Amino acid sequence: MTLDNLAKLACEAGREIYRIWTAGFTTQTKLDGSLVTIADQRAEAIILAGLAELAPNTPVIAEEEVAAGRTPSFANRFFLVDPLDGTKGFSENRKGEFTVNIGLIEDNRPVAGVIYAPASGALYAGGDGVAWRSVCDLESAVEIGPREMIRVADAPGPFRLVGSATYGGPKFSAFAASVGASATTQASSSMKFCQVATGEADIYPRFGGLCEWDVAAGHAILAAAGGGLMRLDGTVLKYGRADEGFALDGLVAYGGRASEKAARAALG
Repeated sequence: MTLDNLAKLACEAGREIYRIWTAGFTTQTKLDGSLVTIADQRAEAIILAGLAELAPNTPVIAEEEVAAGRTPSFANRFFLVDPLDGTKGFSENRKGEFTVNIGLIEDNRPVAGVIYAPASGALYAGGDGVAWRSVCDLESAVEIGPREMIRVADAPGPFRLVGSATYGGPKFSAFAASVGASATTQASSSMKFCQVATGEADIYPRFGGLCEWDVAAGHAILAAAGGGLMRLDGTVLKYGRADEGFALDGLVAYGGRASEKAARAALG
């Protein structure tokens, strides 16, 4: 199994998501109050089938499977999958800022990740210290490139922040003021990680609930591009916390060392 295999699989799942998005669908509410559509379910089925062929001995922790009470036994190596990140925006037909996220975890940390945004065709991947972006053809689900290597910005400041269109509020504003943000923008789904990984933004703070499958792929890409991520208490995020339902209370993603230092100071 290679990063190219994961990228191809994400494109195949994204093709089905886009087909449903343009054809029309209904939205349901899960027990935890989050939204789910047939696109989430079909994309996850495509990814699960693909990973079963690519890495048959590696467990897959996928959002809809966990929601249905099906969490496999796992050890130090497993996948984290969010088949459709940004379901709220997807269901409201906003901007097309939804993504397919596939991350590979080894020893509690992300080692490979792919994020694909079907509406724009943007494809991001990272692992082993190399991160790149490309374009995937929607009809064929084939990468049409060329690949562009990406790297975080490492300027001393002032810092550019990217935040969630849904989870902002006073905490985000206070954080932005503390780091002396020169600009703030909003983005949906995992594209915020990609903006930091490409150097378009320096810091992404998230104050609000999310799960490991929302984060793993973006964390892997960001780390491969030279950045990092920490929890709101400044500690390293360790994956595989099944006892906590894979839930997180927030995070801060950062690019270079200066932005990391500023983020830590803002968190106190």
